[in-house]
Amino acid sequence: METAFTKLVGVEHPIVQTGMGWVAGPRLVSGAANAGALGILASATMTMDQLRSAVHEVKSRVPEGTPFGVNLRADAGDAAERAQLIIDEGVRVASFALAPSKELIGRLKEAGVVVIPSIGARRHAEKVAAWGADAVIVQGGEGGGHTGDVATTVLLPQVVDAVDIPVIAAGGFSDGRGLVAALSYGAAGIAMGTRFLLTSDSTVPDAVKAEYLRATVKDVTVTTAVDGLPHRMLRTALVDSLERAGRTRALARAVRHAAGFRKLSGLSWPQMVRDGLALKHGKDLSWSQVLLAANTPMLLKASMVEGRTDLGVMASGQVAGVIDDLPSCAELVSRVMAEAQQALEALHSLRTLPPPG
Repeated sequence: METAFTKLVGVEHPIVQTGMGWVAGPRLVSGAANAGALGILASATMTMDQLRSAVHEVKSRVPEGTPFGVNLRADAGDAAERAQLIIDEGVRVASFALAPSKELIGRLKEAGVVVIPSIGARRHAEKVAAWGADAVIVQGGEGGGHTGDVATTVLLPQVVDAVDIPVIAAGGFSDGRGLVAALSYGAAGIAMGTRFLLTSDSTVPDAVKAEYLRATVKDVTVTTAVDGLPHRMLRTALVDSLERAGRTRALARAVRHAAGFRKLSGLSWPQMVRDGLALKHGKDLSWSQVLLAANTPMLLKASMVEGRTDLGVMASGQVAGVIDDLPSCAELVSRVMAEAQQALEALHSLRTLPPPG
């Protein structure tokens, strides 16, 4: 299936595996890439050396020239250095969870890197398109992690009408019917996070995957207790505890996690404070929320790496409530495309009714 997106990045299928922290490592990314989708490495939880090593590992797992991407935090203190690493390593795509600057977009494009920011509002899509972004991933409120409150079915057509670059739909997708629905809105493909997390190629511990598979749609909630921003995740005892915690207790927890993330990431305290201040700007966040925002990766690591469902948060799209299996990336992508073909054939079989009278 050829779309504006597949032609832009050179993949076989209009499917993106999103850059999920602690989840989208070399094994998952190479699995998605070998299946013909666009796999994206999550770099926010990696040091520069770890990112370089991960890029090399993906290259070793896929045929030479296979396109894949790296997701960057545009507001990170070392974003420019990470962008240069992408350029030096010949990575095909740079994706961003927050809008990159016009200058950073220009620098990457000049080097031949395809720039695809993720956005959650029409005005954000218009801004990055005007700055030169090659495509956008549009995440509706059904999506996991930090999310908005506008449903994909409402947000997606707004963005498609507003920009003239390829639009990839995210938030609520898990099968071929969803792909066809997104295409009918004018999208050039779909991006899936939770669906790829729940594959056999994902390194997420089995106990954590079991929690996702047990979840119903109603078990996926949105909370601001983690970092002050709307965050979609599985409702757990930890989430309940964070929502009940007083400010002093929350601050103590945040400082403890921040110290751990500083040691793990190699960031200095001043760098973490700068990142926190950037996040706090224009938002009514307490300092405990700012610290938690700076080290949310530690809360994700506890579950996604260490398997501690009691101590970690589990970011999740609402679609977790309808997923009940763990296929390989190859099986998943093949199934999605077969389902899409069936859906398209069913649509083609419809006949226009004669006019009344």
